[in-house]
Order: sequence, then C-alpha cells, then structure tokens
Amino acid sequence: MDSVKIAHANGTYLPYEARDVHEVIKRTITIPYGKPTDISPDITITLNNAGHIMGSATVHLNISGAHNILYSGDYKYAKTQLLDSAVATYPRVETLITESTYGHTGDVMPDQAFVYRSFSDSINRVLSDGGKVLIPVPAVGRAQEIMLVMAKEMSEGRLTESPIYIEGMISEASAIHMSYAHYLGADVRRSVSQGINPFTSDYFTVITGGKRDEVFNDQNPAIIMATSGMLEGGPSVEYFKQLAPDPKNKIIFVSYQINGTLGRRVLDGNVSEVSMMDKSGKVKVVPVRCQTQKIDGFSGHSDFNQIMNFVAKVKPKRVLVNHGERTKSENVASAIYSRLKIRSSVPDNREIVRLR
Repeated sequence: MDSVKIAHANGTYLPYEARDVHEVIKRTITIPYGKPTDISPDITITLNNAGHIMGSATVHLNISGAHNILYSGDYKYAKTQLLDSAVATYPRVETLITESTYGHTGDVMPDQAFVYRSFSDSINRVLSDGGKVLIPVPAVGRAQEIMLVMAKEMSEGRLTESPIYIEGMISEASAIHMSYAHYLGADVRRSVSQGINPFTSDYFTVITGGKRDEVFNDQNPAIIMATSGMLEGGPSVEYFKQLAPDPKNKIIFVSYQINGTLGRRVLDGNVSEVSMMDKSGKVKVVPVRCQTQKIDGFSGHSDFNQIMNFVAKVKPKRVLVNHGERTKSENVASAIYSRLKIRSSVPDNREIVRLR
C-alpha cells in the first residue's frame, strides 16, 4: 500500500493498484513456522524462521518423500537485537537454493559489539559538532533493529542523549512487530511479556502531519530516522534536501545501496549536487556537502562466512546459488564446492534445472 501511495505521489507506474493488494490478501493463507502443510497430493511445505525480517521464512519442500528442497530466500544466520538466527537444522536436504547478496569472500561483517560502538561513536562526533544525523532505513526490520540498538546504546551511556525523530512507515511497521511479537527474538519477547514496548521508548519522537518543519527549524543536534533506505522516495529524501548542504550534518547508511539509487551515488561520493523537486514542483539544485558513512553489520542478510556456515549446517547434496551480483553468486558456488565438496552452480535466468 505504501508503494501505491508513493507511486501516485511521484507519478510513476505500478502494475497494480490498491484493490489488487486487497485481492491478494483475501487469497492468502498464513501458516506458522514449523508446521508441515500439504499444498498438493505429493508436496509438503514447511516454513521456518529465516532471521531476515519479522515473519521471513525459509521454504522447505518435501516432494513425494523422495526429494527435499530448501529455498532460503533472504536469510540471516546470526542472532540480532530483533530476531533469532535462521533455522538450519533439517533431517534431510537434497537441494539447497541459497541467496548470495554478500557473496564476496571479503563480505564479512564485524562483530556486534564493534558495530554498535562504531555506530554510536560516529553519531556522537556529529552531535558534538552541533550537526544532525540522517539514517535512511527500510521501514520493516532494519528500522526496528536500529531503534533497539539506539535505545540500548543511549540508556547505557554510549550514545549521547539527543532527540531521535522517526518518520515514515516505521511506526506502523513497529506496531505490526508488537502485534506479532512471537515472531521476534527471545530478548524482545521477554520485554514484551513484561509489558514493555521497546519501540515506544521516551527517546523516540514520531513526526506526523506538518511537524517536519519543526525538526528543520530546530538548530539543536538530533538524530533522524526516515524511510526509504536508499533515498528513493519517502520522507528520507525531504530530510536529505535539508541536511545535505551543511558539512556539519551526516548521512549514515545502514542498509544495502543498489547501484543507480541516489543513496548509492551519495555514498560513493559521485555527486556534488543533485537536481530535485521542491514543494512547489519546481526543480532546484541541492548541494551535497554533508558527511556520509556506511555502517556494515546491520544487514538482514548473511555475510559470506554465515552463508558458508549455513550450507555446512544444512548439509545438502547440491546447492543452487541465486539472488546476488553474478560475481558474488559464482564466488559462493565456487567456495561451496572447494571447501565443502558439495556440488554447486549458479543457474542462468530462465534456465531449467532437473533435480535428481
């Protein structure tokens, strides 16, 4: 629904409308994690926690009891502040289809304590200089993870106390997280069972309606979290327009920036100015003088080592690698074969693979 709203606001084309979303939902059947469900006379499906975002699932298919396929989708084979690690224990898997977003051998995330310390230190330096920090985030998953981290770091004194403004679909997504808290990690579930909503901390101020100008007009240091995560539509773009010209401000990216997006161009330092529409619909040039930084370690995807550990734990007879830049997919396939001695390949688009 948010995509429909943004498309209408930007005048871009989507192949579906709001009514189509409602039709899909009417035809959706939900099943819990770990419950084998027959979807045809000879296929049983089981969904398990993928650790990527709340409710994300790996898909296990048992076909006539003769062949078991595990399709990973996006997964995180590590515990985070928000979620438990992806499930990797299966009695039998003949074919594993795995993602490879971080499939380069050097795509290894630092440990959590180092990530949190680097994150807090980076923000603290900007706040001490009187600047503002913009953190563009995807509304689901990454936003809630960052909120938990900031609340923890601030309450324990490692992050300088300052206003944290939240705008976009983050609040709605956080409410859904609370409604389905049984899908979250053990630590969050424990807080919820004690009557604590970790997403409504006193540190957070939700920006709604026309209150955005109050943030712009306030000269005090602040932290701003806004969607979308790649500066492609949503309120993060409006904050970018205001904060980008001042070198005291900083944009901290905590999610993957796809090639061609404004976020990627800003992060790579390839732009000194950007032409953007103002409120009146006129094009204006926005100078990009602010600081930028990418903090690795918050990704909802497995890094290279986690992918290899996941494959080793699942123990499939064959691995098909997809969902990654071609070179990264090929690197994962090569490493699986050389290190784990498991047959692996990277299928081409539209290639038909016979499973035996």
